[in-house]
Amino acid sequence: MAGPAGDWPEAAAATSARSVLGGYRTYARRWVFLLVISLLSYSNATLWLSFAPVADTIARHFLLSTEQINWLSLVYLVVSIPSGVVAIWVLDSVGLRWATTLGAFLNFSGSVIRSIPCMAIGTQDPFVLLLGGQSLCALAQTLVIFSPAKLAALWFPEHQRATANMIGTMSNPLGILVANLVSPILVKTEEDIPLMLGTYILPAGLAFLLATACLWESVPPTPPSVGAAQSTSLSFLAGLKLLTRNKAYIILAVCFGGGIGIFSSFLALLEQVLCVNGYSSEFAGLCGVFFITFGVLGAVALGLYVDRTKHLTEAIKIGLCLTSLACVAFAVVSQLQGQTIALAAICSLLGFFGFSVAPVAMELAVECSFPVGEGAAAGLVFVLGQAEGVLIMVLLTSLTVRHAEPSVSTCRDGQGPLDWKAASWCSSSTPRTGACRPRLTPAPPFRRTNAQQLQQPWTTCPTWQPRPEAPPQHPGPQQPLPETGAPGPASLLLGTLQDVSGARQRARGWRAVGVR
Repeated sequence: MAGPAGDWPEAAAATSARSVLGGYRTYARRWVFLLVISLLSYSNATLWLSFAPVADTIARHFLLSTEQINWLSLVYLVVSIPSGVVAIWVLDSVGLRWATTLGAFLNFSGSVIRSIPCMAIGTQDPFVLLLGGQSLCALAQTLVIFSPAKLAALWFPEHQRATANMIGTMSNPLGILVANLVSPILVKTEEDIPLMLGTYILPAGLAFLLATACLWESVPPTPPSVGAAQSTSLSFLAGLKLLTRNKAYIILAVCFGGGIGIFSSFLALLEQVLCVNGYSSEFAGLCGVFFITFGVLGAVALGLYVDRTKHLTEAIKIGLCLTSLACVAFAVVSQLQGQTIALAAICSLLGFFGFSVAPVAMELAVECSFPVGEGAAAGLVFVLGQAEGVLIMVLLTSLTVRHAEPSVSTCRDGQGPLDWKAASWCSSSTPRTGACRPRLTPAPPFRRTNAQQLQQPWTTCPTWQPRPEAPPQHPGPQQPLPETGAPGPASLLLGTLQDVSGARQRARGWRAVGVR
């Protein structure tokens, strides 16, 4: 799949020739591929946070501590750090089809294994099986979460890339939304836990079936664009070396990775934070629903806007700034009692501004890292985000202390309520750091778009056409007149006007290509 870096000029020349011959086309089955990846990402997300909204009930049923319940979510972040590098290599070397199929198999296997403690009577240590199943699902996550950017670059034309990336990326938070909404509805008592675990097996099995039966190839027979033809122009190790030397990419990865860590911790610990001040687990799940719903709506709107304008950098800067304000508001209001409407509104704004940036950041990571493969560009951002998520989640839990005095807590883990005040203020500082840092750096170069523009023939410019040859009756600016053998004033003036007009037309054509 990946050729050496020295083959890139030859590939570029072949791409230019293919463009002239009209060799680019799209295939309807790209939407089937997108459906499979979206369903797999959705299922994987439901398995990740299915325990968090009902953490107290799960802890009582399996005789687990709050720390063990947190590890059922934290294991996703821990496992994805070492396995993320392997997943990047699999995507760029083995291919998108086999990576998706392997991820679907691991996801389905993990969903079955974590249900064994409820199906087998007399299980000695249910935590081992629960953690083992979650670990397999975590391995699948690294293969699934990197795929939308790769799929969009290989199968979709330029004007659909950000939208396809948005659909595939937002399927993951949609699964988180369903987990926050469905888990509290299904689990009213401890006897309902097997029903919840069995329900989440169904989408995992369907995704595995579709991935096995409906995916036939990793790349289309004919690429849809110039960028797709050059998508795998560098080898895996060469791509990683380029990424480590790319300043704009590193800044983007660190800042956006911090956002991933904050949102992962927010979703995993939301119920534990709110129950201290008397909010129910159902309300915590509702806040998670608002968080994801408005995040998906914001991602749809921002994805369509970015597809038309290509203002990726500006969208990320504004999104991070607004996200930092929403985090500060949550840190204040979450410590107060009886503020249900305010908390629901703040969670909605936090999702609208924060989650909407995710697909845009992935697209910008691919843009500023070209010609590195899409799997490596998007995957390294995610791996850094998971590593930062582990550090943030461990830091937040270590900053909590137990309340000694009675309170209005609705926490049902059998222990004293936790004080999350210091942890909340600490978490609100991370998005502010990410919002300020990109503002102090130059805008990252759009290397993929620029490369595609250089490969386009002049005749594809929308507002410029090559200047026709001058009619024979009008001599050029330096052609001698038949009578005298020297250029006349009228000929000089006409030739100058033609040159200026042609230059203006060429400038307008290139500007139109630059904003396309």
